[in-house]
Amino acid sequence: MNTMSRRTVLSTSAALCMSQIVGFPGMAFGASATPVANGQGTPRARDLGIPFVGTPGPLNAITDVAGVRVAHITLIEGEGALEVGTGPVRTGLTAILPRGDLLPVFAGWNVLNGIGEMTGTEVIDESGFLTGPVLTTNTLSVGVVRDAVTSWVYERLGPDVSLFVSTPVVGETWDGFLSDINGHHVTSEHVYAALDAVGGAGDAAPAPVEEGNVGGGVGMICHGFKGGIGSASRRLDAANGGYTVGVLVQANHGYRPNLTIAGVPAGQEISDLMPELGEMARGGGKDSSIIGVVATDAPLLPHQLKRLAKRVGLGVAIVGGRGEDASGDIFLAFSTAYGADLGNQDVVSVDMLPFFLTDPLLEATVQATEEAIVNALVAAQTMTGIDGNTVYALPHDRLRDVLRKYNRLTS
Repeated sequence: MNTMSRRTVLSTSAALCMSQIVGFPGMAFGASATPVANGQGTPRARDLGIPFVGTPGPLNAITDVAGVRVAHITLIEGEGALEVGTGPVRTGLTAILPRGDLLPVFAGWNVLNGIGEMTGTEVIDESGFLTGPVLTTNTLSVGVVRDAVTSWVYERLGPDVSLFVSTPVVGETWDGFLSDINGHHVTSEHVYAALDAVGGAGDAAPAPVEEGNVGGGVGMICHGFKGGIGSASRRLDAANGGYTVGVLVQANHGYRPNLTIAGVPAGQEISDLMPELGEMARGGGKDSSIIGVVATDAPLLPHQLKRLAKRVGLGVAIVGGRGEDASGDIFLAFSTAYGADLGNQDVVSVDMLPFFLTDPLLEATVQATEEAIVNALVAAQTMTGIDGNTVYALPHDRLRDVLRKYNRLTS
């Protein structure tokens, strides 16, 4: 992506407002046309002939799970030398609402390597519930995003707001190689815009999730290439319940030499095009993080969802992530099958998939995570940020040549 003039773009997974532009005082804006495939008109991994195991849902995205909505706020402004508080800005946020409402859902979380942050996880451990939306952003914007979520929820629920909603889930990865991260450019207004979009989607048909340089993934680096947001899904066959599993990642992790795509050592075969980060080049951004969010419509209880979240780490490993020393690899899973009224004082009955029938869901989580990460790499575009720091996109033509060399290209 070339450096751009000042703009703020909101995109959502609700078909009614996929390309809606949201303005704030003093800003000028631009947005892509009506989306194709991933919302940007760019190829996805399967379009390049990359083979994957498993059957995806119609959108091959987390929004294949009924009710799940996603919105991105993308902030891109300025170019040249870093001036803290002014820019350049290459950041944003992503919001996920599990059911299109604020009813708590069963959830669990897990971690591969914990040098990172995801707020609200202790409450999930203790209560078994995710109450409200999940947001991802840059490391230093966690506080303002968390505070804005609590205000947004309170304004909509008033005195009926649950205490649990006061501990929202916000995950982060570091975008300080490309963006003025200390300038704190993500504001409460941005959070409100994203939450209004996912919370107001109503019965709008689900739509593709935009990927790459969008939302919380704007300034991210993955295996030494431009990274960002990626998503994928798997739909089980009728014999295994016909359930859907969807994954969304904010990918900002990994060594280049370990990058593996469709079993092929892509990072070793494409060893050039390393990030140009000047004095910040220590490790090329390898010691960073990945946030993974899993959604399913299968009737799972919190301890079972914790197992699903753990399997995200296996998908990360297949692509070459190793949970590096300074990486924050934190994963959340939730089920939309049951929305709880925490004010209900009566005994309630819930369904639970038996333990020995969960293997297909665990496998689907691994498969969708792998593809979501590769989708993030394929969708992301070359970006220049602060001080001219540049991170290059994974070259599609060269990747296809590598896959062809190893007889792994499907088309």
